[in-house]
Amino acid sequence: MRLNKYLALCGVGSRRKVEGFIFAGRVVCGGYQVTEPGYDVPDGEIVTVDDVEVRPERKIYMVIHKPRGYICAVSDRSYPVILDLLPREYDYYRLFPIGRLDLQSEGLLMLTNDGDFSQEMIHPRAGITKEYEVLLDRVPDEREIRQLREGTIFEGKRLHPVGVDFLRREPEGRWLRFVLNEGVKREIRLIAESAGLKVQVLFRRRIGRMELRHLKSGCAREYSADQLRRMIRHGGAV
Repeated sequence: MRLNKYLALCGVGSRRKVEGFIFAGRVVCGGYQVTEPGYDVPDGEIVTVDDVEVRPERKIYMVIHKPRGYICAVSDRSYPVILDLLPREYDYYRLFPIGRLDLQSEGLLMLTNDGDFSQEMIHPRAGITKEYEVLLDRVPDEREIRQLREGTIFEGKRLHPVGVDFLRREPEGRWLRFVLNEGVKREIRLIAESAGLKVQVLFRRRIGRMELRHLKSGCAREYSADQLRRMIRHGGAV
């Protein structure tokens, strides 16, 4: 991104005003004074104006269809991260995932750079449930279904789904719907393992009443915070 555009996004001033700062030698990028408005700001580079670091002010709210093989992190040395799927223009906004889906899980996920919005979405007080479609390695019997519904205890914490029901989908009897009201890491996999079952596919279908229906795997779409709140509370498809 051009330096003059970057500074304008940071709220430093209009394009014309920030170019005046640049020409006056008041802008430093990566530790070096830059006097060219067309300088291409690399991803993650620290930019200062009059020795004060500046960052883009624009708040971003997105949904993404997370595919398998990506982790919900900002960076990682071993695996590709969910942010790798976004256009490079979003590198400047320091986005992060709201909640998580593990490496082999897929489905609906939100991204933002607004910490207050993230807390609003994940706080237990919000009461936002999440719905998952899960393929097991085999058909569970009645005892195992009862175990799945009762949950398990892991590291002293009770893992208890809101609901577990069968889905009408082939292979019959192996697809289940799980509804959770909190996001303990690998919760569904841990509950399944406690019943002697293994998860082969884990797909998050809904966050609240917002349903993943149209977005293809690996694709993302930007919304306003109010649009996401409305879909989560009252229903909507993405």
